[in-house]
Amino acid sequence: MQSNELTYQIALTLLDGIGDVLAKNLLAYCGSAEQIFKTKAAHFEKIPGIGPVLAKSIANNRELFTCAEKEMQFIRDHNIRPLFFTDAAYPQRLKHCHDSPVMLYYRGSADLNTARIVSVVGTRTPSAYGTELTEKLIEDLSHSGIMVVSGLAYGIDITAHKKALKQGLETVGVLAHGLDRIYPSTHAGCASKMEVQGGLLTEYISGTNPDRENFPARNRIVAGMCDALIVVESKRGGGSLITATIANAYNKDVFAFPGRVNDELSEGCNGLIKSNKASLMESAADLFYIMNWNEQAKPGKASGPAAPAYQLSSDEQKIVDAFSGKPRLHIDEICYATSFPAGKASSCLLQLEFSNIVTSFPGKIYGLKT
Repeated sequence: MQSNELTYQIALTLLDGIGDVLAKNLLAYCGSAEQIFKTKAAHFEKIPGIGPVLAKSIANNRELFTCAEKEMQFIRDHNIRPLFFTDAAYPQRLKHCHDSPVMLYYRGSADLNTARIVSVVGTRTPSAYGTELTEKLIEDLSHSGIMVVSGLAYGIDITAHKKALKQGLETVGVLAHGLDRIYPSTHAGCASKMEVQGGLLTEYISGTNPDRENFPARNRIVAGMCDALIVVESKRGGGSLITATIANAYNKDVFAFPGRVNDELSEGCNGLIKSNKASLMESAADLFYIMNWNEQAKPGKASGPAAPAYQLSSDEQKIVDAFSGKPRLHIDEICYATSFPAGKASSCLLQLEFSNIVTSFPGKIYGLKT
């Protein structure tokens, strides 16, 4: 990718009032991040969710590029890999979630699309029971080559990361701040090891503080990039329940360890199980059985992503059918073949590109991936 396009992509994430869903909508209509900033304000008002105020803000926000260029330099200086939504290395499981980040920043060695990924979350103040459960769980996963994802926070998170490192499993920490710092700072040593045996991932540019509102947003990445989410210990109002709720909304498999009825740290897990929002889990064997995973899988990095098969909508199927016997088509040819207006065709094509079904070429030309 040319650095110029990356600068536009970073700038897109910095636009006030433009979240991830709207940003993808803009990409669908305009075709690229660069084209968004080169489109006249009047054209934006035709896009759902973009009124005249936002349209003017997009067209006149040239100062964002100073910040974007600064971030580009930070990326180069600190060996960070930017992952835009359409990049092949972007976590494919997360890509299918409607509110997934348009841009991620990654520093590490692990393949974020490895075959099996489990997220482990829980309270920041675990009991001895919770710590023991976490360590035994990771130990039992060690032969499987599963990647362990968590949030690098105190308690269950850091226990899972440290045990994964000890057991030789790759482990990725999802941060609620930029990659210019580690929070909490006491976990810096563990984070450094994770960059070699896993990685650190965030949607935030450098200089972003670990503000309170960033943590629930961070949780959607933890929930979105895994095959299964495991809650070890949680109070009734714990942040881990937010992650479990998000995972349920993403149709992920959620597991929870049960605890004593009167134990405050077990109220959250027991509640998830009681309300059928999580499968009761007693050991890693339950995970392997419900997920239909072969327990005797070879250790190390598994082969290929296990992203769910993408189900084409009727409109997307029409576009795919238009390529019958034709390696490439201009968007005008696609519109003619499907009778779709340009905006609708662009939106469908972008979704197909996100799902690795279609490849875009210069000049608004598209081709099916083989």
